[in-house]
Amino acid sequence: MEIMQVLHMNKGEGETSYAKNSSVQRKIISVANSIIEEAVIDILCKNFPESMGIADLGCSSGPNTLIVISEIMYIVHATSRQMGHPLPEFRVCLNDLPSNDFNYIFESLPAFYQKLKDERGAGFEHCFISGVPGSFYGRLFPSRSLHFVHSSSSLHWLSQVPPELNSKAAIPLNKGKIYISKTSQFCVLDAYSSQFQKDFSLFLKSRSEEMVPGGRMVLSFMGRRSTDPTAAESCYQWELLAEALMSMAAEGLVEEEKIDSFNAPYYAPCPEELQYEVQKEGSFIIDRMEAFEIDWDGGASNENSFESLSRGQRVAKTIRAVVESMIECHFGRDIMDELFRRYSEIVEDHLSKNRTKYIDLVISFIKKGTN
Repeated sequence: MEIMQVLHMNKGEGETSYAKNSSVQRKIISVANSIIEEAVIDILCKNFPESMGIADLGCSSGPNTLIVISEIMYIVHATSRQMGHPLPEFRVCLNDLPSNDFNYIFESLPAFYQKLKDERGAGFEHCFISGVPGSFYGRLFPSRSLHFVHSSSSLHWLSQVPPELNSKAAIPLNKGKIYISKTSQFCVLDAYSSQFQKDFSLFLKSRSEEMVPGGRMVLSFMGRRSTDPTAAESCYQWELLAEALMSMAAEGLVEEEKIDSFNAPYYAPCPEELQYEVQKEGSFIIDRMEAFEIDWDGGASNENSFESLSRGQRVAKTIRAVVESMIECHFGRDIMDELFRRYSEIVEDHLSKNRTKYIDLVISFIKKGTN
């Protein structure tokens, strides 16, 4: 499975689209607001730029896409007025994999610019927004061109399924599972951990070359508080999806070998792993690290049609909008509706008996060095 080709949120504005089923990601964005504000103000107070380079990595599409960008611009607007500086020009780069629905973003830009004008008046004329397709596990931008880097709900996606899991062994290493599980062998845990280490180290190295000294970076992604990678808080949503698939295999609707050969390109790290990789790579200082609990369905929503669904249905729609492209590529389109119907029932039963939450890690970094 080539991740760059098949990993993308569901496109458009249909009932299963990411645009209509991203309340969890919107909640994650909101809990990081104060940390983002602190980081942006720090940039402006230390060395106010005339031209400010901003990148949002793994921007996806839908209504969440420009929320962070508008918030950053509002913070800069308020701070520049307090400091008596003219607004800098904004060079905003929105990055995701080439398969992302960039058209949705570009079509929403006129409304975005109008909203800035209506809410804040003049001063935002020099805002230049561009799309940058490509993997953030590698260079994307010119050297020392970025002052602030943001990424939300993206870095738990790996660049690839750990190669060790693609072996043609007679007995699959992760039989009956699609991610780390309580029953996973140690070699499966080690393969996932090693792939994350390689990817995150490359991510840090790439950003260190692209950011100005003293630049700031705020990352939010799924993680875990426990050092145990099999902890329910980091993997149970995948466990239940595997259960739904195995129930279909028991009825002959899916080949069990297909399930055995599918592994999610995902990893939810713990703070200790992150600190180790940051220290080892050496280009950044961790300024803040916070862990937030997030409801599986994102909590209360203002969307009446979404709110009228059961919790299990809301979770299933949210997960489907994110993982369907990968699942469909491997198992085919025909099983999608039945799979996520079963998944919603399994999740509903689980949530009726358990208090399970996502753990969202938010980390604020400072790029080492001085101008």
